[in-house]
Amino acid sequence: MKTIRRLYFYAVAFISLEVVLWGIIGLVRSILDTDNVVDSAEALAQALSLILVGVPIFLFHWSWAQRASLREDEEGTASLRAVFLYGVLLATLIPAVQNLLALINRAFLTTAKLYTYRAIVGGSQTPLDNAIAIAINLLIAAYFWDILRKAWASLPDAENFSEIRRLYRFVWMLYGLLMVVYGAQQALDFAFTLPAAILGEIGRETAVNAIALLAIGTPIWVYAWRLLQDALPEPAEKESVLRLVVLYLLALGGVIVVLSAGGNLLYKILQRLFGESMPWNEFLQQVGNPISIGLPFGVIWAYYGYWLIQQIGFDAQAVRRAGKQRIYNYILSIIALTASFIGVTILLSFVIDLGLGNEYLSAGGFRDPLAGSLATLAVGLPVWLITWRPMQAEALAEGDMGDHARRSVVRKTYLYLVLFASVIGGMASAAGLIFTLINAALGGDTSNFGDSVLNTLQILVLFTILLWYHLTVLRRDGSARHDALEARHSDFDVLVLDNSNGELGTSIKTLFARHASKIPLTVLNAAEKIPPGTNPKAVILPGSLSVNAPENIESWLRSFNGSRLIIPDESAGVFWVNDLGQAVTSIRALAEGQSLHPQSTRKSASAWTYVAYVFAALFALQLLFFLLMLGVSLVAGD
Repeated sequence: MKTIRRLYFYAVAFISLEVVLWGIIGLVRSILDTDNVVDSAEALAQALSLILVGVPIFLFHWSWAQRASLREDEEGTASLRAVFLYGVLLATLIPAVQNLLALINRAFLTTAKLYTYRAIVGGSQTPLDNAIAIAINLLIAAYFWDILRKAWASLPDAENFSEIRRLYRFVWMLYGLLMVVYGAQQALDFAFTLPAAILGEIGRETAVNAIALLAIGTPIWVYAWRLLQDALPEPAEKESVLRLVVLYLLALGGVIVVLSAGGNLLYKILQRLFGESMPWNEFLQQVGNPISIGLPFGVIWAYYGYWLIQQIGFDAQAVRRAGKQRIYNYILSIIALTASFIGVTILLSFVIDLGLGNEYLSAGGFRDPLAGSLATLAVGLPVWLITWRPMQAEALAEGDMGDHARRSVVRKTYLYLVLFASVIGGMASAAGLIFTLINAALGGDTSNFGDSVLNTLQILVLFTILLWYHLTVLRRDGSARHDALEARHSDFDVLVLDNSNGELGTSIKTLFARHASKIPLTVLNAAEKIPPGTNPKAVILPGSLSVNAPENIESWLRSFNGSRLIIPDESAGVFWVNDLGQAVTSIRALAEGQSLHPQSTRKSASAWTYVAYVFAALFALQLLFFLLMLGVSLVAGD
């Protein structure tokens, strides 16, 4: 109930604050705009309506939130309060930066004697518009920054605020990085047009816009990343899931774009080698585009790939380290395998058309498909071999690491995805082949019969080879995993101590027979004497027996060094809690006359921490989608 109430007050406070903020900006702009009286009057009325509606609503909800945070520690340390405060900073500081970028961009264009409407942002605005937006956004940001600073000084538990602050810093880092990458790409792209560029012509604004982006984005990225790096010695930062996910996205996004740009560059070069004639300055412009994109993202791949390796290395457990590295390799592997498959398909189709004497109607003739297939293969096949072979060698290794690799969810997901695509693709190509044959037998159109049959057949054969190879790998994994698990199970003795007239032992035996039949299981009644030489690896006992055991059981348990698994039972007055927070909650429930229910064995994170992660994931997905679309456009050659 408190969480829902908190959501209501903070959500309304945030929305009404934005209404008031932009109402004030509109009001000041309309008052100071003396050039257009009619539009200023309309803008003034709109701004006043926003302010008159928003101010009382904001003051009521924000004052409640402030009183609640001062009255209760739970309110003051809530994740939702941290999301609100850091969200307000983002909602005010990012518009301030955007207006600063517009101001500087237009100033640079004016200095270069270019039209200001060519600015990358804010081309139709005036310096006064930007100055007003910057000043008012900074005033609001300063107020909430002061509140946040005071909150940090008095927080009894800073865990929730630390998570949201980390997310806040990563948003700024990604925001600055996007500006730096885009600015660098624009600058490099312009550099390849210099031979044909004349001062004042359309296109010169590209370099000016790039300088503005770099001037604003570079300090933001450097400062935000430095804050994140300075926090790295903290254990929470080293174990941060958010940091790991962001590094994955940056490293993978970088390599995807680099490979796409490299393929497009190779495609242009092969076209030239295969006889495409064009002026050198035009050729330089064509190869300049993939180079201008590939170089910045290559730096991102190298830099953040290095820090991804460092982040993975912080994990003390070798199995978990290998699992994290596995995610990166298998994602690259499936992308590279797809590219290789497409390249082989296009190449075989080219060979079939060449053998049948087909002519291409496009201006490029045979040159374009041959260059495209070779470029795709040259990019995809080496990457697949580089990523797949170590993963396969790891899965074939003996011992614990090989066993964990074969049982990896990531590896299984990869194999089943390939099997799924192979079966569906093979089914579609087989259906197409049968349709072509039946259609010809029934007297249908056979003008492209040979071409259709051979191309459909080659796709079917490729999908069959893909299916056979990965199915063989999956079966080999299963066989090795089964043998290793059976050996482990048979060497792991388990003792069950029963004090419920045999009911517990019977139930456990039934479950073991169904799920772990190879594990040796012994069931003893707690009233019996434990036989000499009993030395299990684990013991299962009910909770009531663990707190009130007979003397013979108690002395044996004291000397037992293996794992103890305690099952909650219905012993009167005995409840199991996982931490101090659950203990306090349980006592309060008992005091209020409520009945206790079994507690979860896993500490649950704040719901609003997950909400913050969802927004971060959405932002990251937008970034990844942008990178993927950029890669697609490169491959398409647009």
